[in-house]
Amino acid sequence: MDVSRRGLLGAGFAASVAALTGCGTATPPPSPARSSSPSPTPLPTVDGVALSGALEATLARYLEPSAENPDHPTYAGAVALVTIGGRRVAGAVVGEALRYGAGPVLLPPERRVPMREDSIFDLASLTKIYTAIALLRLVDDGTVELTAPVRGYLPAFGGPDGVTVARVLTHTSGLPVGPDLAGASTVERRWQAVLATQLVAGAVPGTAFRYSSVGLMLAGLIVERFTGGRLDEAIRGQVTGPLGLHDTGFTPVTWLPSDQRERLVATDARSSRGLLRGEVHDQVCHQLGDIAGHAGMFSTAAEVAAIGQLLLGGGALGGARLLSPQLAERVLTNANVGLPALDSDVPTRTSDHGLGVVLNQPWFMGGLTSPETFGHTGFSGTSIVCDPHRGLVLVLLTNRAHPNWEWADPNPVRARVATVVADHVILP
Repeated sequence: MDVSRRGLLGAGFAASVAALTGCGTATPPPSPARSSSPSPTPLPTVDGVALSGALEATLARYLEPSAENPDHPTYAGAVALVTIGGRRVAGAVVGEALRYGAGPVLLPPERRVPMREDSIFDLASLTKIYTAIALLRLVDDGTVELTAPVRGYLPAFGGPDGVTVARVLTHTSGLPVGPDLAGASTVERRWQAVLATQLVAGAVPGTAFRYSSVGLMLAGLIVERFTGGRLDEAIRGQVTGPLGLHDTGFTPVTWLPSDQRERLVATDARSSRGLLRGEVHDQVCHQLGDIAGHAGMFSTAAEVAAIGQLLLGGGALGGARLLSPQLAERVLTNANVGLPALDSDVPTRTSDHGLGVVLNQPWFMGGLTSPETFGHTGFSGTSIVCDPHRGLVLVLLTNRAHPNWEWADPNPVRARVATVVADHVILP
């Protein structure tokens, strides 16, 4: 943990990674399923070659203006990956990881960088899943209680006792989307501003879903308090390290070898920081030192799929168990039954949410949607959808913020790709 935050707070997966490198038509083995979810028996069938072709054709449509986004391409490039039972059954890669320079300026073809299946993306809010898992490991060992007030662990937090650990993970805390960092000139003062964040006017904790990045910032601070290190160190030690995920982490320019940096996917090309490539796109995360619980992690499609498979597998993957089966089941159980959802950006969103993951959202899960389907989206154009009925993980990573996040809505392609997958992976 760095000095400023300390003051505020007072490989077992190697075989599974290898399994993601093949593609074919054989019916894959089942993934371990949580006890309350239907087991895919008999197993779904899929023609991996046909699905890969359909994914490529679908993704290629959005490299140009489309009916859903008529003025601009949805993204410069994209990677899709489908696994069943932890095995790669299909995938597609289209477009470019780098197409524009700062300005934005369209680069000549010889200066552009093609997308790769192992390209490394800014995950944006998919970071919240990693933070939640790190925090839940503390719940599992008895260090943290889900029903405890956040301010019991973070005395500098100014919110009421109704803001509990569980409610920041289910977005029912009443906290706003983001903190007010105006006038905070240092990283330490900005974190003080996060801790001073008050509830939205009129909000009552536990009565409505209201998406809040502040809640996951606080979750990250709790992790730091009890692990004694920065959040990046804690997630590496508690999540990505045990799973053998070597291409996942914050600030990749500090750990990715220079000869591998062509794998970095660009985001905004018009920010005050110039072209962003290997630097976090989320401005609040950047102002907080590039490491925070709500955003800032980078990864590949295969390694994001591993996190989905971990949760499908009841908190275990390969030889690594990160969560107890009981807590892993609670992660995937709707904690917000009967609550309204307040989200002007996604009017069709429901409040369905587990501990750190979104449930049952057709607006990005498309044809894979069910009450048990879970996942998350990220502002930069990333998403993961996990279907326990099929034992399936769909990862879609795009650079829709390159060069300008205002150009297109990423949700139509997310839903369309999920529906293409559902149409090809047939349950008996």
